[in-house]
Amino acid sequence: RSCNPPVGNLATGRIPVTLTTCGQNSTELYCFYPDQNLLHQGSHGCGQPRCTKCNANQPDNSHLPADMTDDFFANPISWWQSAQGVHREEIRLDFETEFYLTHVIAVFKSPRPAAMVLERSQDYGQTWRPYKYFSVNCTATFGLQDDLMEEGSMCTSRYSDAVPCTRGEVIYRALSPANKIEDPYSPEAQDLLKLTNLRLLLLKRQECPCYGSGLVEKPQRFAHYAIYDLIIRGSCFCNGHAEESPGSVGFLREPESCVGVVHGKCVCRHNTAGDHCDKCAPLYNDQPWKPGDGKTGAPNECRKCRCHNHADSCHFDLSVWLASGKRSGGVCDNCKHNTEGHRCQRCKPGYYRDRGKPMSSTEVCKPCACQPMGSANATFSRSWRCHPKTGFCYCKPGVAGPNCDRCLMGYWGFGENGCRPCDCARDCDQHTGNCFNGYDNEPFFNIPIGGRIPDPVQMPTNESEEEWKWNDHEQGFSALRHPEKCVCKEKVLGSVADFCQMKYAYVIKARILSAHDKGTHAEVVVKVKKVLKSGKVKIARSNRSIYPESWTNRGCTCPILNPGTDYLIAGQEDSRTSKLLVNMNSLVKPWKAYLGKQVSDILRTGCK
Repeated sequence: RSCNPPVGNLATGRIPVTLTTCGQNSTELYCFYPDQNLLHQGSHGCGQPRCTKCNANQPDNSHLPADMTDDFFANPISWWQSAQGVHREEIRLDFETEFYLTHVIAVFKSPRPAAMVLERSQDYGQTWRPYKYFSVNCTATFGLQDDLMEEGSMCTSRYSDAVPCTRGEVIYRALSPANKIEDPYSPEAQDLLKLTNLRLLLLKRQECPCYGSGLVEKPQRFAHYAIYDLIIRGSCFCNGHAEESPGSVGFLREPESCVGVVHGKCVCRHNTAGDHCDKCAPLYNDQPWKPGDGKTGAPNECRKCRCHNHADSCHFDLSVWLASGKRSGGVCDNCKHNTEGHRCQRCKPGYYRDRGKPMSSTEVCKPCACQPMGSANATFSRSWRCHPKTGFCYCKPGVAGPNCDRCLMGYWGFGENGCRPCDCARDCDQHTGNCFNGYDNEPFFNIPIGGRIPDPVQMPTNESEEEWKWNDHEQGFSALRHPEKCVCKEKVLGSVADFCQMKYAYVIKARILSAHDKGTHAEVVVKVKKVLKSGKVKIARSNRSIYPESWTNRGCTCPILNPGTDYLIAGQEDSRTSKLLVNMNSLVKPWKAYLGKQVSDILRTGCK
C-alpha cells in the first residue's frame, strides 16, 4: 500500500530568519499591556501598561526569532519581537529539503497585522508564490474578494481583527474544502503542498483599540510586532513510499536538538531510494519509477532487474521498455563474472556457459580452452574463440575434438593448416597417414549418438534450446556429415500392420540435446516435446535420457540421432530400470508434421 509519514511541527529545531529583532544594536524600551488585562477585559479597559527593556545580547531581556519555534509547552511565555517603528517585517523559515505542508498557526503577542501574506517557495527561495492573503479589507488592500463572501478566494479577513489584542491566532490550512485533493502524490497535490521555504510578510501594523485612551507612555513604544509561537505542521515528502523518517539521524548536528524534529530524509520502502524515495533502488529499475497512489493505495513498487546476481545496479532504458511491450526496461550495469548483455545473461567473448552450474553462479562462464594450432581464426565474430553456449572451439578443416586438438577419424597430419584426408579405403595413422589394412589395427571408439563438431559453416541457428555439450574425454562423429564413413540401416515406416506388430512401448517427439560415451553404453539426453504414446515408464514433457543398444566399430552409433534436431522416436522400454531404449528395430525419423499426424492416426485407430 502507499505510505504516509506522520505529521509533525516542521518549525521545531529550526530557527526563523527575520528582518529585525528588538534590541539588536542597543537596549530598547518598549511597553505592552499584560495578557490578563487584555484577555479579561471588563469595564476597566486595558489597564495599566508595563514597560521594560529589550536587548538581544542579554538572555533575560532578549526576544529572539528562535523563541517563536521553541517548545510552547515548556516555554509558554517566550516570544519574538521586532524592532520599534517597523511597518514591514518578514519572517522566513528555510528548510534543508522538500516537505509537505498541512497547516500554519501563528499566535501573536501583539495585535495581529491589518495586512499580511503567507508565501512558499519550492526552489529554495529563488521564486515565491502566495498561499494566502490576510487583510481587514481584502478588496482595498489586495484587490481580491474576501473568502467570507466568495468561497475559494485567495484572501480572508477572518484572522485580521485587532481583537483579541494578544494571543490572537492566524491559521492557514493547505487542504481546505476549496482545495480538494484525491491523490496526495499527484502533480497537482505536489504543486500545492510541497515547499522548501515558508515566508510571512507582515505589511501593516494595527493598534489595540484601548491604546488611544489616556496613554501615558510614548505611542512608538507600542509600535512593534510580537509573536509567541509559529507552528508549521507538515511531514516528510516521500512520494507514498515511506511512513517514517530517521528518529535520531537528520540534518541537525547536535543530537540533543533533534527531539521532535521532523527530518527530511525518508526511510524508503517499495524498493525505492533517495531522500524523498523519488527513484528506484540501484538494482530495481526494471520499470519506470512511480509515486505511490494515494487514491487507490497501490504501492507502485520498483521491480528488480534480472541480472542473475552478476550486477550490483541497473538502469531503466526507455527503448528497451518499449521494445518489450512495456514489460521490462532494466539494463544491468557493469556485468561481473565474465558475463554481458542487458541481463548479464550470456558469457563474454572468450568464455562459454558451464551448463552444470546455475546462471547465477559466479563460475558460470568458463574460459575457452582451444588448441591454437587446430582452431580456426575466421569465425562469425572475431572476438569469439569458442561457441558461447557449448564451449566448442571452431576447428580448421579435418580437425576434431571440443578443443580442436586432434584429427577427425579418416584424417591425418595435424598442423597449421588442419588435417588432411587419408588416402585410404578406411582410416589411417593420424601421424604418418599410413593406411590400416584391417579392422585389427583400426582404432575403436564408443561414440555417442550423432555427435558432431560445430564449425563456422554449421553453427546452430536456433539458440533458444539448451545446447549439446562435450566432456573432455568424448569424441563425436556425424554420419550425416561423413556419409562415406558411416552407414546405418534405417527402419522405415511401413504399413499400419507392420507398425502395430512392433508393439512400441513409447512414441515421442524429442529434440536431441547431448550425447555421452559411458564406456559400457551410450546415453543421449533429449528434450521431450510431445508424448504420442507411453507404457509403464512415465514420460513427461521435459529433459530425460534415452539409451541406444547398438553401435559399431566404425565410430558410429545407430540409429543416427543428430544433436539440435527434432525426431519422431518409437521404441521399447525397460520397466525395471525405467529406461527408454533405442535399437535397430526402433523407428527414428526426423520430425515432420505430416509424419506425426500419420503415426497419431495409426495409434488412435489402427492398433487395436
